[in-house]
Amino acid sequence: MQGSVDLEAYLRRIDWQGTPVANLVTLRSLAIAHVNAIPFENLDPLLGLPVDLGLAALERKLVHDGRGGYCFEQNLLFAAVLRTIGFEVSGLIARVLWHRPEDAITAQTHMLLRVEMDGETWLTDVGFGGQVLTGALRLQPDIEQATGHEPFRLVVREGDWRMQSLIHGQWLSLYRFDLRPCPLIDYVVANHYVSTYPESHFVGNLIAARTTPDRRLSMLNREFTVRRMDREPERHTLRDSAAIRRVLEEEFLLRLPVHADLDRRLDALPD
Repeated sequence: MQGSVDLEAYLRRIDWQGTPVANLVTLRSLAIAHVNAIPFENLDPLLGLPVDLGLAALERKLVHDGRGGYCFEQNLLFAAVLRTIGFEVSGLIARVLWHRPEDAITAQTHMLLRVEMDGETWLTDVGFGGQVLTGALRLQPDIEQATGHEPFRLVVREGDWRMQSLIHGQWLSLYRFDLRPCPLIDYVVANHYVSTYPESHFVGNLIAARTTPDRRLSMLNREFTVRRMDREPERHTLRDSAAIRRVLEEEFLLRLPVHADLDRRLDALPD
């Protein structure tokens, strides 16, 4: 895995105050601050631009340029931050089940993090879009665990771990994974697939998400959705590139890339 980052710049980016130490309080609060400040977004694949997983590129894009990214970018950066603080971190890779049947066979296209601390194992993940984990989960099956938003839990089925969240009274699986550390090259291969394959969800659609202390914000093409706990979602259809730009900048806090094709791609998004 990659090395250290400019920790002061990162903490300014996520508006985190204090001196971080390698403990559970810091881990949870950093994860919550991260997803509030650095949005999930796929503008580079949408524009046909390469997604560089080098640490210098990630730091420049997510920390200094006011951009966001998807799971590999978010969690590789977060892993480097945690290591700089002194956490023991390894990366895992998962098969996404969100909005899919429980027995679906999907590719390994999602990254999450395993953190060893005081003789216990914890999982954290700042890169799962609109249903991102806000905090950290103890690696223990079949117990409901509190997060900054919905309760989460881990279950073991047929040898795989599954991360689930409780939504409207129903446990839904986000993804399934095992506990073998994933080498960087496997993320590079998966990243190339999801950012360039014509049928990838990230190539033909606009996807964005941001999770604040009281709201989950998500964007799929022209539909902007606001979800609050124990309320029905608020859905807004955005008419044109100007409206989409405004929401991305004001609600997702994105500094949009300067690209000649951006407005054309936004105007061409499906309803």
